[in-house]
Amino acid sequence: MTAVWTTIVALALGTMAIKAVGPVALGGREPPPRAAAVIALVAPALLAALVVYETVVSEDGGVELDARLVGVAAAALALVLRLPLLAVVGLAALATAVTRALF
Repeated sequence: MTAVWTTIVALALGTMAIKAVGPVALGGREPPPRAAAVIALVAPALLAALVVYETVVSEDGGVELDARLVGVAAAALALVLRLPLLAVVGLAALATAVTRALF
């Protein structure tokens, strides 16, 4: 088994273990409101961290500020303006393409 498949299997098992711990630890009880609020924010925070990482990290592991950052900024602006998701993606792609064409 290659290192990639070993990593995938380990992550899958870890995910299943984490999902199993919740019901076992709580025993059917609801978590406290403060804990529920933190749990609700974990997934969006991880997604935001992944977007930032994929936007600014270069192939050699350093920080690279390029057209991808302009696309993410355009998408963020479109989301603030509450545009439809298709418009958000289109605007981000357009901003990235224009930035790459100009620089």
